[in-house]
Amino acid sequence: MIKSLNTAATGMAAQQTNMDVIANNIANSSTTGFKKSRAEFEDLMYQTQKEPGAATGMNAVSPNGVQTGLGVRTAAIQKDFDYGSAQVTKNPFDIQVEGAGFFRVMTPDGDVAYTRDGSFKKDPTGRLVDKNGNTLQPEITIPANSSGVEITPNGEVRSVSGNEPPQVVGNIDLTNFVNPAGLKAMGKNLFIQSPASGQPVTSRPGLNGTGYLAQGQLESSNVNIVDEMVNMITAQRAYETNSKVIQASDQMLQSINNLR
Repeated sequence: MIKSLNTAATGMAAQQTNMDVIANNIANSSTTGFKKSRAEFEDLMYQTQKEPGAATGMNAVSPNGVQTGLGVRTAAIQKDFDYGSAQVTKNPFDIQVEGAGFFRVMTPDGDVAYTRDGSFKKDPTGRLVDKNGNTLQPEITIPANSSGVEITPNGEVRSVSGNEPPQVVGNIDLTNFVNPAGLKAMGKNLFIQSPASGQPVTSRPGLNGTGYLAQGQLESSNVNIVDEMVNMITAQRAYETNSKVIQASDQMLQSINNLR
């Protein structure tokens, strides 16, 4: 069989994966704190007919050799943790991380997860939770008689009640990782630790390389629609070209079958 059939098929599969990644980026262009991804590829093993540097005669060697590639595969899907732009909401429980770091939340089943989505709300008991009910860690409870909340850049949460002095009700910590791109995405704007991410380092905002907090605003998705449209066109053309290779290889096989 002509090897180009399988080689082009691996190219089509790789570009389909590339298109899947691009589609997910575009779909989440309005998702708070979303981080875009990029598909990365690598070539497959080679069929070697002549080794580079092999002897070709008296005191002569092959400068290049003869190696035929057998296609491509998806090597990784890289998360890009560049910061998104600020979206001002003026909601006192919307918090943006201006720099590195993640909010730490506790899921209902007791697992710890991390998120860049700072759109928090109060649950029936006054605790700060995310839109899915995951509790912000460490837990912060807003008093029932509170008329307002102040959150300082270094994470101190103060409750304002009437003419009384603001009361500190907790502190928001941020968690950072040596390799944030190694975190495992779980959906719902959540990540969990993995062996590739390294150990979590939790500290007050502004310490150990973490950013400061900004109250009343959120981090937008870092997806650039124009870039994704260009990437989509490139992937589509590459997919079409690989399909043309399969058609050409099929015609070559047909010519061979028609030999008498």
